[in-house]
Amino acid sequence: MAEIWKTLAQTARLMVGVKDYDAYVVSRRRFNPEAEVMSREAFLLRCQEERYGGKSMKKCPC
Repeated sequence: MAEIWKTLAQTARLMVGVKDYDAYVVSRRRFNPEAEVMSREAFLLRCQEERYGGKSMKKCPC
């Protein structure tokens, strides 16, 4: 049951554009076991910047 929940949660996150941190870590380790891995917080911030334009995005003058 836990595996089903994990799969459903991952699918829901991908549907709204949130990448999976655990899949990122597995991928980095598979490519290079010595590679530096971002913290979960840094990973999520980077994903938000990629999706929403980060610092180059114009701010609302409101």
